[in-house]
Amino acid sequence: MNGIEKKLENFLIVAWGVSLIATLGSLYFSEVLKFIPCDLCWFQRIFMYPQVILLGLAAIRKEYGVARYSLALSVVGGTISFYHYFIQKIPFFQTHVPLCGRIPCTSDYLNWLGFITIPLLALTAFIIISTLSLLIIRTWKEGNIR
Repeated sequence: MNGIEKKLENFLIVAWGVSLIATLGSLYFSEVLKFIPCDLCWFQRIFMYPQVILLGLAAIRKEYGVARYSLALSVVGGTISFYHYFIQKIPFFQTHVPLCGRIPCTSDYLNWLGFITIPLLALTAFIIISTLSLLIIRTWKEGNIR
């Protein structure tokens, strides 16, 4: 295994680790702490949870092309997280948001340091996975690996 393949493998493993931590964190919040997810939280989960399996299998099989799909999932999920964070933190959005479901999307179960919320944690994970996916795509193309 050359240096480029090792780098690609490491990028995949780190991206998988981030998706696993994000998934386990969201399950901890809902199943252990009993935070009921709002509709936007469910949509974010829809775009994060499959990445645990997708990136995990890709890391095992060394299939670097999966980064294109992971990037697509992360961009959409990150966009939802970004919007959700704005709904929680910007008063204009709070007053102009449509009803979100049984649990209001403006509710803050978590508010560390006045700005760290669950959607911000999800956004951070999506940004890290997107960045790693872009690095995988670029390195994969430059290295001309299968």
